[in-house]
Amino acid sequence: MIIKSLLDTDLYKFSMMQAVLHQFPSAQAEYHFKCRTEGVDLQPLIPKIQEEVDYLCSLQFTEEELQYMGSFRFIKPDFIEFLGLFHMPRNRIHIQASDDDNGGIQIIAKGSWLHTILFEVPVLSIVNELYFSHNYPDLYKTEGRKRLHAKINQVKTATELPDFVFADYGSRRRFSAEWHDEVVKTLVEQLPKQFVGTSNVLLAKKHKTKPLGTMAHEFLQACQALGPRLRDSQVFALETWAKEYRGDLGIALSDVYGLNAFLRDFDMYFCKLFDGARHDSGDPYEWGERMIEHYKKNRVDPRTKTLVFSDSLTFDLALNIARRFVGRVKTSFGIGTNLTNDMGVKPLQIVMKMVRCNGQPVVKVSDEPNKTMSVDPEYLNYLRYVFDLPRNQELEAGDHLLKSKAPTQFEIKD
Repeated sequence: MIIKSLLDTDLYKFSMMQAVLHQFPSAQAEYHFKCRTEGVDLQPLIPKIQEEVDYLCSLQFTEEELQYMGSFRFIKPDFIEFLGLFHMPRNRIHIQASDDDNGGIQIIAKGSWLHTILFEVPVLSIVNELYFSHNYPDLYKTEGRKRLHAKINQVKTATELPDFVFADYGSRRRFSAEWHDEVVKTLVEQLPKQFVGTSNVLLAKKHKTKPLGTMAHEFLQACQALGPRLRDSQVFALETWAKEYRGDLGIALSDVYGLNAFLRDFDMYFCKLFDGARHDSGDPYEWGERMIEHYKKNRVDPRTKTLVFSDSLTFDLALNIARRFVGRVKTSFGIGTNLTNDMGVKPLQIVMKMVRCNGQPVVKVSDEPNKTMSVDPEYLNYLRYVFDLPRNQELEAGDHLLKSKAPTQFEIKD
């Protein structure tokens, strides 16, 4: 089977899950899968996906895994006790062919946020691995190893950047679990200074490197439904996060409502409270310049803060960004698909995003239009109005789920 441990996921899923347990234990959530790559037929994979998800939902945390999780400073004992009883509920995830006649599939997870939050990463990993094993059964890893070692040499020869550091963020879109393991092992051995860890908790444990991650978009999205009012939802999310972690996991995600809205809310209090911010859409150079200027305006020395870049990075781009900001702000880079799925064939662009919380639509309005996802155009327009966001004339190009004929409801059998 592809997923053999519930630790085979990203750390931010556990950090958010603990916050949900303590702050929003009764919240309900709905997630939809979407393949952004045109012309891909995933329907032949459905029986195998069903089989893999069946096995995923049979897994539980071992005592050794719980002890490892409990060693993290920011993980609390009651959350470990909860994980000891936890398993993924099979009756809360629905997988079938979509009716768009384009080979699409429909995957919807719906139920308690606390019990559905861990579906995203392993489901995407399963779909990816099955797709590549089905369509490229003879693809050998020689090309992947060649490309990986070229990247390692690229980092080693960037001697003008002695403080360049990066992490693996590639769990969701990896070529395979086996290849992901080899990549992390190789990086730990060959770049012990520059490679600072992985978002994947299982591989961090196995290869004795640091697990990395704070929050994902879904946490801020959910607060659209859980906070006091929509306009204050970003502030509410950041304050709730700070309340939960008291200074740990202090990297704020900046692009749920676009950078302008983020900077309006990220005032002097948050500038001083959080360790830095993460870039995940839009122009990285412009974003970095504006963040540096924002820190200065709020009487914070940007050299004391960290900017984490994680949007579709290659090593060329990461090194160029590092050169741009060297000496002006701390930088770190989370590299995903380019690390774990650069095998000489085109990787899939697949996502599984929260689209509702407590029955209310929620949305991420990205600085990059093709990352915006919504199931309710009226709500999306209202959110743009509330946050004073521009109305994109090419709205349909970004709001993928608005075009989908897939139903947003399905029967759950308890």
